[in-house]
Amino acid sequence: MAVRFLFILDLEMLSVAVGWQIYEITRRALDLGLAGLAVFLPGLLLFLVGGHVSDRFNRRSVLLVCFTAFTLCAVLLLAFTLRGLHSVLPIYAVLLATGVIRVFSSPAMQAFMPLLVTTEQFPAAAAWSGTTLKIGSILGPVLGGILYALRDNPIPVYLAAALGLGLTVLMLSFIRVGGVQQISNGRDWHTMLAGLSYVWRNKMILGATSMDLFAVLLGGAVALLPIFAREILHSGPRGLGLLRAAPGAGAAMVALWLAWRPLHRRAGLKMMTAVSLFGLATIVFGLSRNLWLSALALFIVGAADMISVIVRSTLVQLATPDEMRGRVSAVNVLFIGTSNEFGEFESGVTAHWFGAVPAVVLGGLGTLAVVGIWSWLFPVLRNVDRLTDESLAVAAAEEEIADAR
Repeated sequence: MAVRFLFILDLEMLSVAVGWQIYEITRRALDLGLAGLAVFLPGLLLFLVGGHVSDRFNRRSVLLVCFTAFTLCAVLLLAFTLRGLHSVLPIYAVLLATGVIRVFSSPAMQAFMPLLVTTEQFPAAAAWSGTTLKIGSILGPVLGGILYALRDNPIPVYLAAALGLGLTVLMLSFIRVGGVQQISNGRDWHTMLAGLSYVWRNKMILGATSMDLFAVLLGGAVALLPIFAREILHSGPRGLGLLRAAPGAGAAMVALWLAWRPLHRRAGLKMMTAVSLFGLATIVFGLSRNLWLSALALFIVGAADMISVIVRSTLVQLATPDEMRGRVSAVNVLFIGTSNEFGEFESGVTAHWFGAVPAVVLGGLGTLAVVGIWSWLFPVLRNVDRLTDESLAVAAAEEEIADAR
């Protein structure tokens, strides 16, 4: 968990610095959206390959290569900035490279955790892992904003992130795996497409991942935070760091609570309720003109999203055989990337067309509409009760009987 904490801490620091640097250079909302598109496109094109690699090769080795590559990307951002940047194209090139790396790192990381804990321990482990990640996502933006403000440029941020990512490589090399990875032997396209086919057939997984996709795609406001911090709330890079940290703080609080008191009953209904709250809080953020109210709204956004994340990640991992976890995780990562990075592009485009505030408010309303539609389309997800192997197996059997009818 220390590796994941440091990893997300460094990436969040980079996100704050990159977003502020891009907006400083161009002052256009569309360019912030294009940054998200640059990270997203490789995942759209290569997600099948990334999942196949995670199932075909040792996941720890895959992660070591990916973490090393992330370190080199941070070094490149530092080098470009030291030479003087007057165009965002070099930044986009690095973001495109990070998108390629993430194609391989994300499914490997998701499928790696079940090798470290037992099935019974997994829901609590997912909550503790979420807590670790969210604490990193709280401290990362704050630290990134402070370091950026020290010299009014991103050089200290890029230097600190490069050193931190280098340390993750060293720490990961000392991790010993307790479980045995079931290596997939298939090498053809049918094998690579198996994860996508599995998700399509399993309505619980399809409903959970697709609801998150469309809800966050419409309701995400992260890409527009530099605009809100600079033009609407007038809070500067330190305020941007606070806004970026607020969702992580809310998510960490909920993750800690769920690690102590896991969801025992009605997990599917609670997930849908949480996504509704996500949409409502997004609307409040869009309408707010006070920094602390905006931060509170984002805190609630993060808290609600964490409930959805824990339910979804538990469903994906426990309802999937180990030899397919990498490929199924790759599909999940594609959906998450679509909601997050492509969602940033969508936010940038709609803000370019309508303005930042209408873009965020309309997105929150869209999220509420998604919950209503998905509740009707995926009753099996709404009716998920306990997050255990036995309960999910019963739900899957009931789904097959309903489909047969």
